[in-house]
Amino acid sequence: MEIILKKNVDNLGYKDDVVTVKNGYARNFLIPQGYAIMASASAIKAHNEVLKQRSHKEEKVKEEAAELAAKLEGVKVSIGAKVGENGKIFGSVNTLQLAEALKAAGVEIDRKSLKIKDEPIKEVGSYEAEANLHKEVKQAFTFEVVGE
Repeated sequence: MEIILKKNVDNLGYKDDVVTVKNGYARNFLIPQGYAIMASASAIKAHNEVLKQRSHKEEKVKEEAAELAAKLEGVKVSIGAKVGENGKIFGSVNTLQLAEALKAAGVEIDRKSLKIKDEPIKEVGSYEAEANLHKEVKQAFTFEVVGE
């Protein structure tokens, strides 16, 4: 079944993509949750018109994402955490803490667009994360977890 995505869906596609999925996945999850609509001929025609009108705005958003990626490349981020005797952290470091540390460093990114590569983080050290700023702009960066 072909559907038009209304929101970004991990491991499936981005907003406004036309994708093919199994009937049950579309009918039981994507459409009722508001993530997609069925791709009928009239819906695809209307969708193409909307995309044509939105293309100019999309270029501006992409440029802003590229600027944010350039800003993110030079940022040094460190996250403080309570540490036991052997270097293990009490709890773990997640994207919420990473987003707050980035905001303190002057780069504001939504935590939902951040992915930590070696999750969960339970030790002090240097780690990598990736920011999905736009469907064509992704930026990898490193951050450090230090003991308090």
